[in-house]
Amino acid sequence: MAQVNLSVRIDEKDKKNFELFCNETGMNVSVAINMFIKAVLREHKLPFEVTTDPFYSDKNIQYLGKKVNDINEGKAKFVEHELVADDDE
Repeated sequence: MAQVNLSVRIDEKDKKNFELFCNETGMNVSVAINMFIKAVLREHKLPFEVTTDPFYSDKNIQYLGKKVNDINEGKAKFVEHELVADDDE
């Protein structure tokens, strides 16, 4: 099987810490990256959960926009509230 190079840009500190982790687990960066790629290809998904921050949901952004308008118009009532989440979350 032909081998090719993969070049990625990452934060210098993250690279150093990742190299240390790999060394502590008895592998090198190349082996770790290949394990990640093989897991993605085998499972057809990322091997970890990727989520969004509910703070940025449409419903919460609308809520915050209304509050900003109320503040700008001098009608704001400052009370603590729970995070407003989308109905499908």
